[in-house]
Amino acid sequence: MEYDAVVVGAGPNGLAAAITLQREGLSVLLLEATQTVGGGTRTAELTVPGFYHDVCSAIHPLAAASPFFTTLPLAEHGLEFIYPPASAAHPFDDGTAAILTRSLSDTAQQFGEDASAYRELVDPMVRDWPEIAEHVLGPLRLLRHPWKMMRFGWQALRSAQSTSKRFRTEKAKGFWAGMAAHSIMPLTHTATAAIGLVLLATGHLRGWPIPRGGSQQVANALASYFLSLGGKLETGVRVTSLDQLPSARVVLFDITPKQLLEIAGHKFTATYNWQLRRYKYGPGVFKIDWALDGPIPFRAQECERAGTVHIGGSFDEIAASEHAAWTGRHPDRPFVLLAQPSRFDSSRAPDGKHTAWAYCHVPNGSTVDMTEAIEAQVERFAPGFRERIIARHTMNTAELEQYNANYIGGDINGGAFRLDQIFTRPALRRSPYRTSAGNIYICSSSTPPGGGVHGMCGYHAAQRALRDFFSPGNVVLESKKRERL
Repeated sequence: MEYDAVVVGAGPNGLAAAITLQREGLSVLLLEATQTVGGGTRTAELTVPGFYHDVCSAIHPLAAASPFFTTLPLAEHGLEFIYPPASAAHPFDDGTAAILTRSLSDTAQQFGEDASAYRELVDPMVRDWPEIAEHVLGPLRLLRHPWKMMRFGWQALRSAQSTSKRFRTEKAKGFWAGMAAHSIMPLTHTATAAIGLVLLATGHLRGWPIPRGGSQQVANALASYFLSLGGKLETGVRVTSLDQLPSARVVLFDITPKQLLEIAGHKFTATYNWQLRRYKYGPGVFKIDWALDGPIPFRAQECERAGTVHIGGSFDEIAASEHAAWTGRHPDRPFVLLAQPSRFDSSRAPDGKHTAWAYCHVPNGSTVDMTEAIEAQVERFAPGFRERIIARHTMNTAELEQYNANYIGGDINGGAFRLDQIFTRPALRRSPYRTSAGNIYICSSSTPPGGGVHGMCGYHAAQRALRDFFSPGNVVLESKKRERL
């Protein structure tokens, strides 16, 4: 059978690409190497039976704010988001914590003399987000709201360290560092402020939700919707050669440059191959999942309200941790991102029990066991935490890559968030989604806007393929639409 499009990889971006094409009435085949769809959105009993852990992503601020996902009837396909009272908490050594809530005013007030500085930084982003979201979460192109994007860009292209100078208090500086450290880059690097700004804006506008039942539900809902449109999905099909694929007008790959070179490099120009080989991956992560005998006993009660907890104390400590991972070292006191979904979703663990998930950033390809360092950081802010551990499951960068081939060296963002790899990843071209082979596209997080569960990479890549091969007036597309009628 000949398809209009074949999509390889059923992570959120591959699913988004397949849905975008199928919604136009095209015939789309979606292939997934493993037995379940999801990529970075999977859930499994990693420790002991009855404890359900998110294998990769756990909290989904960008899914809730995605201009693409919010157009889909995913609730009708089983997806329910739970919104904790606080999106994130940041505990300090004095027993207090700062939290991110929907209220910008309440969040700002925590910072005392820095309240005005916080509002001045974040309020424009919150007000402008509905108009600029699709531009921020996409490739460079003509702007519909140029002044608002310029205002965002003026702040976003700064380093997180530069932005921290707006604040005087250690509380505001540390809180900001935790947000910006999601970039998995040294906080001295240009554009690390962008990640912090986007996360703060989404927290104030919608919150950082948890999928009821686990992150697998995001992928399941997307797959269910795709199938309801008439799409075809095959799992357990690992594509290692173009010769394996059925005939199709276009092929979209939800994979990173390394795998794309292996599969289709012989079809590309020498220049494009050179660009893909130069693509830079960032630090990796070391991840732990815990089955717990009770909730994490944080000293600061504010942490009980948050789905996500940023563990790292001061700006300087977090900055040192991120710089160490970037320069090939393992920090003694790593910045830890922790999720505690069972506080808000009782389906994750047996009655009275809990699950938690955490990771820290490490050098790309590291196989060093960071269990002790991570647990010491949690114990620092939650005395008695270790006593509640029933079982743990760990994954180093090699094990993460084995689990998900897109996590090269443990890089969960599909490539380093460098200034030269933000809007032009993975190569400098008129469209970053096009390869040099006419009908082959890349739609993974190695394209704009990069990592995160938002589907925008897949959406934009599919839109590019539609314009190139199935534009209005095109005989194929028009005949497909007539068939639907």
